[in-house]
Amino acid sequence: MRITGYTDYSLRVLIYLSLQGDRLATIQEVADRYGISKNHLMKVVHQLTRKGYLDSVRGKKGGIRLRLSPSEINLGVLVREMEPDLNLVECFGPDNTCVISPVCSLKGVLGEALNAFLATLDRYTLADIVTEGDAPQLIRLLNIPVEESAAAE
Repeated sequence: MRITGYTDYSLRVLIYLSLQGDRLATIQEVADRYGISKNHLMKVVHQLTRKGYLDSVRGKKGGIRLRLSPSEINLGVLVREMEPDLNLVECFGPDNTCVISPVCSLKGVLGEALNAFLATLDRYTLADIVTEGDAPQLIRLLNIPVEESAAAE
């Protein structure tokens, strides 16, 4: 199973913002810290805001921050919401034209694997992947000034 870059960027934005506490961060700041496209992140942030994960404040002193606490953000739910299509193979979708579908057992095996993948993600929240022990290292790797980070509080 491979998640899309879109979902990967969604997770990265949430990780970054979880280290910020209530401080507003800009999309440009997040893009710069990860070395990724601001334009692509704008789409990701828009959807995360629309889905209730982020607050967005407009204006010169505006920015983005988590709307929910990290412990309220379930990774399985997030992946399901951000992934456009979890159909691993053609026969999962409505436009299946595979000629062996009526007798092929692969769909069941892959469905079981997908369910196991999602069940694992369902056991974790954003708080689980941004633990207190990892926060200082994440802050250092993302070059977040300590006075700006939530971990400094």
